[in-house]
Formats: sequence, C-alpha cells, structure tokens
Amino acid sequence: MSIAEDHGPISTAVAITPKPRRRRLLAMLLSIATAQYTIVAFIVGASVAGALRYLVTPQIVARFEAIAAALKHY
Repeated sequence: MSIAEDHGPISTAVAITPKPRRRRLLAMLLSIATAQYTIVAFIVGASVAGALRYLVTPQIVARFEAIAAALKHY
C-alpha cells in the first residue's frame, strides 16, 4: 500500500496539485537573480576593460616604441 492509499482521495488530490504561487515566485526570483548577475558581470567587465585601456595599454605602447627605437639604432 502506498501513502496515497492510506490517507484517502483528498490527500492524494492535495499531494498531486502543483503550487502555482510557489512556482511563480521561484520563477520571479530566478529572473531577478539572473538580471542582477548580468548587470554585475557587465559592470565588472567594463571596469576591467577601462583599467586595461588606461593603465596597461600605455605601458605596452612604450615598450614597443623602446624596442623599435633600439632596432633603428642597430
């Protein structure tokens, strides 16, 4: 005998019916978390790109200019 048979048809109907409010709430929370993750990832990516552009790129350009000047010297 299963648990549903022990408790009768009322508990079977209650056990089988989905809970739409809970599913809707979970779907909304998932979409909010996804949107928040996307926004944070975009901000972090933009910050890293800005740091690379303004801090690292001038150093790389200066090194290549130094190498080009050294090669012209020889």
